[in-house]
Amino acid sequence: MAVLSIFRRPASHRTVARSLRALGVASASAALALGAAGNAFACDISEFSAEAKCDGAKGVITVTDVDPTGVPATVTVYLENHGADAKKVGEQVVKGSSEGVTVTFDEDWKPNAEYRVHVKAAGYVDDDIEPNLVTPATACKKENGKPPAPPAEPSKPAPSESASTPAEESGTPAASPSPSQSTSTAAAPADNAPSPAVGESNLAETGANSNTGIIAGIAAALVVIGGGAVFFGMRRRGASSDR
Repeated sequence: MAVLSIFRRPASHRTVARSLRALGVASASAALALGAAGNAFACDISEFSAEAKCDGAKGVITVTDVDPTGVPATVTVYLENHGADAKKVGEQVVKGSSEGVTVTFDEDWKPNAEYRVHVKAAGYVDDDIEPNLVTPATACKKENGKPPAPPAEPSKPAPSESASTPAEESGTPAASPSPSQSTSTAAAPADNAPSPAVGESNLAETGANSNTGIIAGIAAALVVIGGGAVFFGMRRRGASSDR
């Protein structure tokens, strides 16, 4: 009965306070542990990777973020020269995922070139991807390994039929001009030749192209016949007078 009476006594205020204090300390410790774990897995430099690739004939640099929480991070790429930043290639913001999100920087990189890739996410990471990115020893090649084709020459007009192969080369003799064409061509005066006078043209018309010779021959024959007729008439008249 004495034991039962002890357990039935109400707890004192001091015992309750101690219990609550211990519970608070445990809760705070658990919260701090969870917060530290959350910060550790939220965004880390180890979740970023960089690579130099070829996109056809041009070079590119890709950065991949596999942060499953998707914390926005700013990625900046620099070209290095003897340990110093020689040129800023570009800057992009990426939100990662468990599958990975990739951003691409267009950069015509040279073989064995060195690039520094910096990642900054406020409150989580502000660091470079280690080690620095070194490009391959072989540059990107042209497509199919062929140089670019030269520009096309302007098209030339097709030759006309009149400028085709001469008659001697084609084996077909050239057609000779018709008599009328040759006569008209020969008779046509040159453009620069002086035109004949009016009198000269009339003389030319009454000359070789007229019937003067035939008329003169007929007239001579008539004269001879007339003279013969007169001669025979006189002889008859003399004979008749003698009788």
